[in-house]
Formats: sequence, C-alpha cells, structure tokens
Amino acid sequence: MEIFTTAANLHAWSMAQKRAGLKVGLVPTMGYLHEGHLSLIREALKHCDKVAVSIFVNPTQFAPNEDYDAYPHKEEDDIALCEGEGAAAVFLPTPAEMYPTDASTWVEETVLAKGYCGAQRPIHFRGVCTVVAKLFNIAAPDVAVFGQKDFQQVAVIRRMVRDLNFPIEIIRAPIIRDEDGLAKSSRNTYLSADARKAALSLSRALFAAKAAVEQGERSAATLEASIRATTTAEGWLPDYVNVVDSETLMPLETVTPGTSAILLACRREGLRLIDNILL
Repeated sequence: MEIFTTAANLHAWSMAQKRAGLKVGLVPTMGYLHEGHLSLIREALKHCDKVAVSIFVNPTQFAPNEDYDAYPHKEEDDIALCEGEGAAAVFLPTPAEMYPTDASTWVEETVLAKGYCGAQRPIHFRGVCTVVAKLFNIAAPDVAVFGQKDFQQVAVIRRMVRDLNFPIEIIRAPIIRDEDGLAKSSRNTYLSADARKAALSLSRALFAAKAAVEQGERSAATLEASIRATTTAEGWLPDYVNVVDSETLMPLETVTPGTSAILLACRREGLRLIDNILL
C-alpha cells in the first residue's frame, strides 16, 4: 500500500492505474476509522480494482463552535486498518495542501443541503461539497463510496455529481451498527456510559417505525410522533425527525415503501447523533 501526502502524487498514481486498464475507487474519510469505514473499503473493492482512502479532517465543514480541534485522530492505526482491508493507497494531506491560503472558490449544492443537518449547520455541506469535489479531481476515481449513516450527505454528493457532470459512480453503503443497534460513529467515543445506553433509543425507535410500516402504517405524522416519544423519554431531544423521499429528501405525509426513509438527529449532553432507516 502506498501513502501519499500531496495531491500531485495521488493524481499521478491514479492516472497510472487507469493507463494500466484498472478501475479506481475512492473512500473519503476523516479518519479515526471504525468498522463502518472499513465496510466502505470492502464495498469499493466489489466495484473496482484499486481503492484509495483519503484521511483528512476537513476544516471547512466545521463552524467555529464545533469540534474541529477536538476531532479524534489515530493516524498510524488508520493506515494499518486500510492496509489490512486491501486498500492500495492512502491520501494524508494537510490543510495547507488542500486549501491555499488565499483560496476563494467554493462548491455549493443549494437545495438538498438546506434542511435537516444543513439547517443546524449552515456551512457544513458547502465545506463537504468543496472538499469532495477537490478529492474527486485529485484522485479521479471511477467509483466513490459513502456511508448511508450520513444520508443527507450522500444525497447532496449525488446531486453535485449529477449537476457538475463528474464521471463517477456514487455508491451508498449500508449503515454498520454495533450489536446493540447503535450506528457506528467516530463521535460515539464522546458518549458517557449513561448517554450511550440511552442512545439505543434512536435505533430502537427507527426499527419500530420500520416494523410499523411493514405492518401497514403509512402516516408520516404517526411514525414521527412515535420516534419523538421514544427518544425524548431517554433524554435525547430531536433536532428533526422526518419521513422523506429517499432521493429528493422532500418531507412526506404518506410513506411509499421502497422510496421513503426516516431521518433523525438528536442531542443530549452537548452531543449530537444522527441515524436513519430506509423503509
């Protein structure tokens, strides 16, 4: 496995793979890798010959009051995990490598990014789109894999790829959960023992809503109220709970099985967790 710290070297590597007739995949991450990230590498390897993993905590998607400086790091462990999963390359740029000091260009999706997490974090998706577009230009992948846990992010990136004609297939990989149902996240390390136990109410509420749909429930309002009740009872205050169209993210009044999802974000003790489920 090769390790690159400059955009030029990663791009040269990717172009060499393509000249050899190989298909290149990209898994963008912010590091502190867990089983969810590793599943993305495995998914990418199903669709291409060589996989590059980027590890970069992107400063432009954090607001001043967010946890950029405290975001967890374990670079040596991350490199070893990538190699163990069969990644062919790891990209470890610095902020200075990714953003010139006088950078003044942004990539912004203006519809799907506005609600849900975008409403709570107004600059977040502008930073995500900008860094992902840069990574696409640098790595020139044929395929890029993102996790379903960041449901809105995947929808925003798919729209960006469509609108800007990136010749890249975007794959949404399933959520990886702990055995007790909690969606894996780097931020789970911040949870106290009590908060982690209470956090199981998020997935429990979503699983119950999916079961209700399978039994014939179609009212979005009924499902959303049930989820709010379950999570609030455990001390988690919802930022949003919405039944949405899984592609447009538009809120729905009536569930359409196969094309609907539930998006959920909750806060407790200064922490914010997101989760979702496809119906």
